[in-house]
Amino acid sequence: MKVFVCLLSALALCQAAYDYKTVLSNSLLFYEAQRSGKLPSDQKVTWRKDSALNDKGQKGEDLTGGYYDAGDFVKFGFPMAYTVTVLAWGVIDYESAYSAAGALDSGRKALKYGTDYFLKAHTAANEFYGQVGQGDVDHAYWGRPEDMTMSRPAYKIDTSKPGSDLAAETAAALAATAIAYKSADATYSNNLITHAKQLFDFANNYRGKYSDSITDAQNFYASGDYKDELVWAAAWLYRATNDNTYLTKAESLYNEFGLGNWNGAFNWDNKISGVQVLLAKLTSKQAYKDKVQGYVDYLISSQKKTPKGLVYIDQWGTLRHAANSALIALQAADLGINAATYRAYAKKQIDYALGDGGRSYVIGFGTNPPVRPHHRSSSCPDAPAVCDWNTYNSAGPNAHVLTGALVGGPDSNDSYTDARSDYISNEVATDYNAGFQSAVAGLLKAGV
Repeated sequence: MKVFVCLLSALALCQAAYDYKTVLSNSLLFYEAQRSGKLPSDQKVTWRKDSALNDKGQKGEDLTGGYYDAGDFVKFGFPMAYTVTVLAWGVIDYESAYSAAGALDSGRKALKYGTDYFLKAHTAANEFYGQVGQGDVDHAYWGRPEDMTMSRPAYKIDTSKPGSDLAAETAAALAATAIAYKSADATYSNNLITHAKQLFDFANNYRGKYSDSITDAQNFYASGDYKDELVWAAAWLYRATNDNTYLTKAESLYNEFGLGNWNGAFNWDNKISGVQVLLAKLTSKQAYKDKVQGYVDYLISSQKKTPKGLVYIDQWGTLRHAANSALIALQAADLGINAATYRAYAKKQIDYALGDGGRSYVIGFGTNPPVRPHHRSSSCPDAPAVCDWNTYNSAGPNAHVLTGALVGGPDSNDSYTDARSDYISNEVATDYNAGFQSAVAGLLKAGV
């Protein structure tokens, strides 16, 4: 899976480079494997079939489609929206990389599979369905999504039970995807903008954390704050519309909320460093650049590392956090901030996941990749074979190769066991691959 690149004039510099084009294309296959609802005719991951065709809102609204979150079958709207925003970010800023990989069409379709669902879930201007499926009930089932029989309740936010973070992140996802579709389908792009504006107004006018309203999400994706998402959404709406009203709103809220005092981070819950790098791009203001530089410099010089050099931010999904930090570093490099150093940092983190850590952590790629991810559908043999908790407990590899998926990753000592039971180190998730996929595209575009 490596391509050997040599400088003929200096063979000592001959080095092995990972095939980022394949990694990028494979990551999109993981998203296909996560699809819920009626699958399209061009579905490449053919061991997956139609599922959850009865997902409905409280008044019978069609809520089919979207993505299953991780190794389970809940549709958690908050991380799903973040996933689409971050994937769209990569498609927009690294479009040439997608084109070079022959993946631009597939990349856009991955976004649309999410945004089509968000459009369905946005059932009124101030109403949005943010979850389908009940976490604990769903997690008590090990089997194929096609065979599910449990109740899948739908949960919404509205004016009496607000969710500014959820509505704003979804607005950001719609706005970013609108940019990605502007040249491909202007009508669709404009529709996304319309819904994004409504969702932003809903988020801004009715303040509150979504996980206080959709309480079933608290044990899985509890939100820390909604302030970062409001600014994030306004910034993306400005980028999508060029309407200065949104930039003014983004900057005024940024100052009102004191976001300049927040510590750097970028993940499904905390968008602060994404906010700062996006505002730096949109305004060229030094204050935002300084915050981004402070964060990336901290990651490089002060953040804990494993012995083999993986940046260690949190034990849960270590590689996901490293990949997210790589994306922020690449975005900062694109702004001309310590470009060579920051790209080298990003490359080190991504290449660790691809094999430099001693093995591949991307399923179906490279040397000794994981074969027992904590992931229900890929663990199950084709129907009508039985799939249940005995399948979960079996020692063999998953029946299907979940191509392209990034697993959680090693601990702080680079230790890792490929065990299906280990959902901290060996689960996969849509948000894990989002920053990773966009960072891979960024490295591909940068040619490093």
